[in-house]
Amino acid sequence: MSEDRSNGYEAFAEKFIAVRSNSGQNLVKKWANNFSSKASIIDIGAGYGEPLTSILINRGFAVSAIDASPKMISALRARFSNIDLACEAVEESNFFGRTFDGALAIGLIFLLSPQAQEGFVHRVFNALKSGGRFLFSAPSQQVSWEDILTGRQSVSLGETTYCRILREAGFESVETHVDDDENHYFEALKT
Repeated sequence: MSEDRSNGYEAFAEKFIAVRSNSGQNLVKKWANNFSSKASIIDIGAGYGEPLTSILINRGFAVSAIDASPKMISALRARFSNIDLACEAVEESNFFGRTFDGALAIGLIFLLSPQAQEGFVHRVFNALKSGGRFLFSAPSQQVSWEDILTGRQSVSLGETTYCRILREAGFESVETHVDDDENHYFEALKT
């Protein structure tokens, strides 16, 4: 049997689609205000596109999306057939072989191993244009837990480590945010 590159989400795609909350949408709307109307944004770990990918599309951005779950990509393609989509693991993605004005990764990074998380941040840096912005979510504390949906181990490296990794990758400005549901976000700027 082949390895599930979706970190367990392929098996639970229908359930995820049924229970996905609107968490993060207000913060992503505010983050989107940083971009011109023709900006290129990549949504990494986009799931089925709600509510975040649709926010970006509705703003008129040139959106590209990646998810490792074939079922999620199929649901995303059924809703938004006019955007670039790739069904691939973020650890192996070349991000469509181009650069973007912004990168969004909500509910994703902590599903990766600590080593893969660090490599992911560096790869996102390389996929952004100068002045590009990166927003991702992760608990501010260093903690591990069992994912409520998949039962797999999730790991947050914590605010101190994420800020260090972002700066080591080359991001110069790092801010943290908390959404209405008390989820933590890291926003970084490539200058």
